Amino acid sequence: MREIFENSGNKDTRSGFGAGLHELGKTNKDIVALCADLTGSLKMDAFAAEFPERFIQCGIAEANMIGTAAGLAVSGKIPFAGSFAEFVTGRVYDQVRQSVAYSETNVKICASHAGITLGEDGATHQTMEDIGLMRMLPNLTVINPCDYNQTKAATIAIADHHGPVYLRFGRPSVPNFTPANQKFEIGKALLMVEGADVSIFATGHLVWEAIQAANILKGEGISAEVVNIHTIKPLDKKAVIESAAKTGAVVTAEEHLIAGGLGELIAGLLTREKPTPQEFVAVDDLFGQSGEPADLMREYKLNAESIVSAAKRAIARK
Repeated sequence: MREIFENSGNKDTRSGFGAGLHELGKTNKDIVALCADLTGSLKMDAFAAEFPERFIQCGIAEANMIGTAAGLAVSGKIPFAGSFAEFVTGRVYDQVRQSVAYSETNVKICASHAGITLGEDGATHQTMEDIGLMRMLPNLTVINPCDYNQTKAATIAIADHHGPVYLRFGRPSVPNFTPANQKFEIGKALLMVEGADVSIFATGHLVWEAIQAANILKGEGISAEVVNIHTIKPLDKKAVIESAAKTGAVVTAEEHLIAGGLGELIAGLLTREKPTPQEFVAVDDLFGQSGEPADLMREYKLNAESIVSAAKRAIARK
């Protein structure tokens, strides 16, 4: 745990994925990469250039890509299939359900440009329902790292995990603040800031915003605990319950719809195990729109200021 976090320089999480995939290619000959005509966008170009015999350009045919990946997994390879989050979930849900999750094939579904921060491409590309879609599928691990370093570490870690994985990351450059040499543990939440008055469970791009919110709250005499839920499924239930029991108030923060997201997952857990006042920082039943990522985060109230307000509401409900 660290309570002082410094941004070592803004980087996009998709580049963390690309760096991790390239590193895997050098160390594991069974790694195979597939892409749906988005090699540059997913930063898979370094892998494709160095290992062309292990790279398959599937074109704009995501359903075929997932089927091919499942076949490669059955043959003993470890396929990393990459596309935009909207296209590799909503467009191919049947293939993901049948050929990957139900069949328990060792496919790594790698989803870039997730959430509202896709930006200018607008609502048709800005999936904010993908976590809900993926976490509902049995056998599928769901991971949403927070920065470049953690995305790279997660990419490397999932190669050693036998079973289907959905790895979610993004397009914009965001603060890079976690250790470069970190060990990524699937299913293990990270306590980022220790606190006593309210627990903030954040995932993805909202982890940095949660840390900033904790700093603001500290200046107002409120002690906020920040927990990085990088693995949505399996959820670290013990960490959530213990933190909620300690503080007695909860905020969840995510770049996703309220429906089906981390907030509802934690609410369900706490309802069963430790009923606790909870506030949600997420998008409430809306599609996205075209705009600059930072402007959209403000418009949809996915920022530190919104987390601060939610924390105060949750504390008031104790």
